[in-house]
Amino acid sequence: MIRIRRASRHDAAAIGRVHVETWQATYAGLLPDAMLVAMSDVRQSAWWSQLLRDPAEARGVFVADDRDMGVVGFGSCGPVRDPPEGLDGREIRVGEVYTLYVEPDFQNLGLGRKLLGALFRQLQADRCDTAVLWMLAENPTRFFYEGLGGERVGARIDTMGGTDVEEIAYAWRDLRAPLIRRRLAAEG
Repeated sequence: MIRIRRASRHDAAAIGRVHVETWQATYAGLLPDAMLVAMSDVRQSAWWSQLLRDPAEARGVFVADDRDMGVVGFGSCGPVRDPPEGLDGREIRVGEVYTLYVEPDFQNLGLGRKLLGALFRQLQADRCDTAVLWMLAENPTRFFYEGLGGERVGARIDTMGGTDVEEIAYAWRDLRAPLIRRRLAAEG
């Protein structure tokens, strides 16, 4: 049985491990190999441990916790950091999904959808009307977000591992919309 729950500081090592494993699996061929190989569970765990010590930050971090395997996925959200043009937060309250990763062996079980639902509920609790998510343009999981009603709203160039990469933004303009809630609640 896998449950979605708010992360605690005790989850930092597991989140760090999942973070590294999913980046290495997902971004192979999209980001420089040297960057992916250099990723460290220890460094990521330390970063997450620091973040989870801050209650304001920790409230936006959720994990998919398997009774037998432990943490197999996680996601985080909070205030928008870099809103796409037109979603600058002046007229609406915009939140951001910072991370959403599920171990490859646990993908296609609905965990990403359930984690995204928890993140959206947290953003709503934080009085956000709209959610934004930035991702690599070549990341095949973009179809997952499109299937859940994400609308492509922006693009930018970022530098990762010394390489320029295109990122695209998806937005869900009304987190209270019935269609979004139904898609997130669907089984499978």
